[in-house]
Amino acid sequence: MPTDDRLVRGAERALRLLGDGRTGIALLLLVGLLNVAAALHPDGPRALDSWPYGVLLGVLALAGVAAVAVRAPGAWREWRRPTAVHAGPAALELRAATQVEAGEVVNRLSRAGYRVALQQRRGRWAVHGVRRGWSRFAGQASHLAIVLIVLGAAIGAAFGSETLFSLHSGDQALLDAPRAGFSSAARLESFDAEFGPDGRPRRLDTTVTFLREGHPVREARLRVNEPGSFDGYLVHPWTYGPSAELRVTTLGGSPLLDAPVPLTRTGDGVPAGSVSLPTAGTTLGLALSDASVGELGVSVLGRSGLVDTARLLPGEEQRIGNVVVALLGFDTWVTFLSRSDPGLGLLFGGAALLCLSLAIAFWLPRRRITVRPLAAGGAVLVLRGERFDRPTGELERVAAALGWRT
Repeated sequence: MPTDDRLVRGAERALRLLGDGRTGIALLLLVGLLNVAAALHPDGPRALDSWPYGVLLGVLALAGVAAVAVRAPGAWREWRRPTAVHAGPAALELRAATQVEAGEVVNRLSRAGYRVALQQRRGRWAVHGVRRGWSRFAGQASHLAIVLIVLGAAIGAAFGSETLFSLHSGDQALLDAPRAGFSSAARLESFDAEFGPDGRPRRLDTTVTFLREGHPVREARLRVNEPGSFDGYLVHPWTYGPSAELRVTTLGGSPLLDAPVPLTRTGDGVPAGSVSLPTAGTTLGLALSDASVGELGVSVLGRSGLVDTARLLPGEEQRIGNVVVALLGFDTWVTFLSRSDPGLGLLFGGAALLCLSLAIAFWLPRRRITVRPLAAGGAVLVLRGERFDRPTGELERVAAALGWRT
């Protein structure tokens, strides 16, 4: 056998193996198991960023394309030139006792929505028909939908980004890592929260202003499950908490700190935080000891440990250890997640195509039919649906169209 023929045969076998439904199911199960394992293992996400996982997704995408390439020509031929349907366990049969004419069968099946082909040989005839033959292409589109989903996920993983940043009211930050020419930013205007008697939030509204090149473009109110969209980024309010506005000076009046300090941790069930004062050689530990009155516990820690503690209310100032601390009030900080995913359109498009193609395949399945005369007189009708259904209702409809009794 010539080398070229061997290569062609080998390529055909590889294409059929890759397009086999069992191969696709095995690949999908393997990808699913790897994703479950990655979700359960602390270092799992790293494995999903490795090249072997990327190769596996590429093979899955090729399997989807191969499945369509293998099946599409046969589906096209069967739709355009219907072939014989043979009796079997999955087929339904109906017999007519009276003699029927081929031309009448062709006309009535055509009016019933079937594409028909009349086959005549040696004085005998058979009428083959197919209805909704195009629905097989819809079923095959599900393979392409998986390809789009895989490509969308791969593009998002390769070129997408996620950025976390925390803001106080009036602060602003870029929506992505700094780079030349990038100026898309968000500024926190306000945070409004309302809680019910059970402590559950009724409203968590975050108002931001999106900026480009330092100029305000538009204002948006972000809520839970309602992110903002700007310049290709989705901006989600991720978490929030209180911050203490402090002014700290030395005993001689030299300023050490004049800024809000986020209480990002939880200690003994209350919001807590800390701030380092390197020039004074101390660290301030903060805890919101009584949120109802705004009481803040302040601890001064030196190199040898705890130096002094005090409790402050908004507007109070007190010497604590070797510094003077004034509590000016409280503010709120909000942490945002900014996400850019260029593959999101492909991902959702593939998901929509998958749902649509499966809905068509299940709700508008193909029907195939053959009507031929019997040697003893009369005729027989053989009807076959898809593997997942038994078209008894279609049999009754066709019988009525032909004028036969079921």
